[in-house]
Amino acid sequence: MKFASLAILPVLTLPLFLPSTALADDGWESIGTGMTSGASGIAVLDKNGDRVDALVLRDNKKTGENRAVRARLDRGKVSKVDAIDWPGELPVDLEAAAAVPGKSGEFIALASDGEGFHIKLKDRRLKVLGSFRVPKGDPDDNYEGFALKKVNDRLFAVWADRGQDARPATLYSAEFSVSKLSFKKPKSQPFRVPYPTTNVRHTSDVEITADDRVLISAASDPGDDGPFDSAVYAAGVLRSDGSIALSPAPRKIGDFPGHKIEAMTCLSRSCGTLLYGTDDEAAGGRLRVATSNDPEDQ
Repeated sequence: MKFASLAILPVLTLPLFLPSTALADDGWESIGTGMTSGASGIAVLDKNGDRVDALVLRDNKKTGENRAVRARLDRGKVSKVDAIDWPGELPVDLEAAAAVPGKSGEFIALASDGEGFHIKLKDRRLKVLGSFRVPKGDPDDNYEGFALKKVNDRLFAVWADRGQDARPATLYSAEFSVSKLSFKKPKSQPFRVPYPTTNVRHTSDVEITADDRVLISAASDPGDDGPFDSAVYAAGVLRSDGSIALSPAPRKIGDFPGHKIEAMTCLSRSCGTLLYGTDDEAAGGRLRVATSNDPEDQ
């Protein structure tokens, strides 16, 4: 079942000062090697100048496998990665993280099957405050993105089924209550990217900027050994009624060959700086800070 369609803008003329490249020396920083060390969701815990502390989720499924870490970057370099214990029953296949606006240390984590968790993190102590499920979508949905954005004092959630090759991604949006962990009636719309072109997941994460632009990452995943490829797009805008106005031609922000981006978060109000996370399967996970001042597509 799909929900009411979202609007499409005939033309988007938005100023975009967005990143496509890393810091010097490539900028990809390892946060672990092997299949269980990827980054599938990311959110900022604290930012002080060039130092960033981030919550990184991992899409692990088995007992004994880590679900989250706290990573620190100093001037774009990972300086430490600390494991976070998830209390109680372990979630399976976490794929997205979003900070709760106005609630320091609180986040929403979403698993691929649509189960969500309201969590609170202090230092490395994680507490699960509640759980929920996103409204029922298509039976084939496999979720890989979730974002929260307040517009005119109303909080909206945007989440996405990733799609696969000929099957487009589906973008959903709805008003969301953190206190009740409930959604109002969602809207939905298919979305596909022009690149990558093979083994493509049309959406691997979603982010919304301070001025309500909707950013989407897409990735090519041919298997555990790659080769991977990713691209990031400015897809449209989140409107004041919670609908998404998509551009008929999403603007590519940048290409990221060799890596499978599954996580991204803004590091500045303008989103002129982004923090990306990859799940490169057998090659592990990496983080990368990208700014609009760098040359494109390094």
